[in-house]
Amino acid sequence: MHEKIRLEKVISIFAPGINFESRISLGWRDVCAAAVVFLFFFALSIHAQISTNTAENTIVVESAPDMEILSYGKTVIVLKDAKGVLTFGADIIIEGRVEGDVAAIGGSVIQKENAFIGGDVIILGGKYRPESANPLRIEGKETVMYAGYEEELRDLTQNPSQIFSPAFSLAFVAQRVLSILFWFIVSLAFATIAPGAVSRAIARFQLSTLKVIAIGFFAFLATTIVLIGSFTVLPNYLSAIFGLMAFVLLMLAYVFGRVALHVSIGKLLQKYLLSNNNQSETLAILLGVVVWTLLLSIPYVWTLALLALFSAGIGLVLTARTPIGWKTR
Repeated sequence: MHEKIRLEKVISIFAPGINFESRISLGWRDVCAAAVVFLFFFALSIHAQISTNTAENTIVVESAPDMEILSYGKTVIVLKDAKGVLTFGADIIIEGRVEGDVAAIGGSVIQKENAFIGGDVIILGGKYRPESANPLRIEGKETVMYAGYEEELRDLTQNPSQIFSPAFSLAFVAQRVLSILFWFIVSLAFATIAPGAVSRAIARFQLSTLKVIAIGFFAFLATTIVLIGSFTVLPNYLSAIFGLMAFVLLMLAYVFGRVALHVSIGKLLQKYLLSNNNQSETLAILLGVVVWTLLLSIPYVWTLALLALFSAGIGLVLTARTPIGWKTR
């Protein structure tokens, strides 16, 4: 039987500067050395279970029964066992056992003849292809599959920078033209149905722009944190209901804030670009819609513009009942 090696002896080989007799305090060099040793052995243990084949752009999992495998743009092949698998923009090939869920976004799940999947199978932009007529699954587990936009999701996950910098094309221009038409109709209808609410929102935003955006931003951040926490604490049905409610409220606030900013920016442009005889509410809405659509079409800038719209909309909703406090900046 091999003699068990103590941790102090192993660390002393790689970091002889650590003195284990003095346990009161360790210097930053000792801490760094211990961290390097820990990462070294952690990497060795991972490498013993997972190997990456860069030539074929695949990750081969041999034996990782306690690990959740996460892959971006690389096909995952489970030879023996794993706890769960999630891929973005790649396929999953199960040859052994997966005790938990298997999910592929922008890829397919292939279950070999004698392979076993113990959890749910979730596929967005791909297909579930079991080689057996009766695949080994636990009864009652679900298979959720949406096969559309496979190539688009695969390209998006393998090249996520295109989200922030979309390619200029005829389809891109057509989408922006339709967006201008849609938001012009929505803004015009909203301003016609509730002109008082829109006018008060514009007044609050112009009196204290930074306050409105700051309140909306922190409320949006807090809602996001609470929403993420609810998925881990609450039961599935309650977290789903809470998430749906939060989504609807955020979308309503976004629409209201965007309509108010359309009118606000449009009136400001009319004031400086047109004479008093040529000003109108409809033209102001159209100018505001065009400006915000252009801002949301600029690469990388659109993320800040979208965050500003969300923050402004939530801030305007939260400050709707406090008109007196907005008389001072």
